[in-house]
Amino acid sequence: MKQKLPVETPVYLFLGFLESGKTKFIQETLEDPRFSSGEKTLLLVMEEGEVEYETYKFSAAESVDLVVIEDKKQLTEEYLTQLQLKYGSDRVVVEYNGMWALEEFYSAMPEGWMINQVMTFFDSNTFLNYNANMRQLVYDKIENAQLVVFNRYGDEMDKMAFHKVVRGISRRCDIVYERVDGKADFDDIEDPLPFDINAPVIEIADRDYAFFYRDLTENLEAYIGKTVKFKGLVATDKRLEPTDIVVGRHVMTCCADDIQYCGLACVLDAPRDLQTRDWISITAKVQFQKHRIYKGKGPVLVAQRVIVCEPPEEQLATFY
Repeated sequence: MKQKLPVETPVYLFLGFLESGKTKFIQETLEDPRFSSGEKTLLLVMEEGEVEYETYKFSAAESVDLVVIEDKKQLTEEYLTQLQLKYGSDRVVVEYNGMWALEEFYSAMPEGWMINQVMTFFDSNTFLNYNANMRQLVYDKIENAQLVVFNRYGDEMDKMAFHKVVRGISRRCDIVYERVDGKADFDDIEDPLPFDINAPVIEIADRDYAFFYRDLTENLEAYIGKTVKFKGLVATDKRLEPTDIVVGRHVMTCCADDIQYCGLACVLDAPRDLQTRDWISITAKVQFQKHRIYKGKGPVLVAQRVIVCEPPEEQLATFY
């Protein structure tokens, strides 16, 4: 009889660069009896540092199967499926290689594998240097994390410098600074938005569109029914209704390679002679409704006032 994978397999992803503390944390997690209630665990190690796993200390050592993946060419759905079937794993714990893009793993995940938790670790002594020289890899490891841990943090370090990098990528994750003595500080720095979300008209400055777009998509309920005003770049399509356009800005989230147009569906009060790449100043009410752009429901700008205008001095929106 042909074996089948479980309908759902929880995956715990531990990210970070070499010597960032991933192995130590996973070791402590698997030693904790509260993490195990008899499940068979597949531990995929894709980066071997100086610290080695002491599997005999795991609370359910007999239920953990450790497999080392040294080459990302091994990251295929077929191979990962074979491993799960071979060991009969109920869940997967991954120590991921910090130099590999996460898409390599996501693309190889077998059907039924579900990301349950993403935790990212950095060495505080090297983090800012990594961010300056390998920004795209840093961004990749923070973007979807629920928790970011800065290990080996010292009082002489600038907590705000770390905070700004993380918050420039994600506002959703928790941040922890773990000191050498084991004590941990939770990040409680407030991050007010660079515009007043409670104003009668939320005015978005040119430099703040990236923050607005991200916050709108992450916290849509807070914007529904509110009026916003900003300068945007128009995109049109003959397949849309005469009163439909898309308006937004080009946003750089990480580096020049990932610049993308981040636009919102917009419904005009009447057809207008607007062309793709026109710049407009738009005042509109945010609604959540069906629109062809989204192939379902999404944030729709119901225009109240549209004025063709000159391009802003800074046409590229960023988080910096």
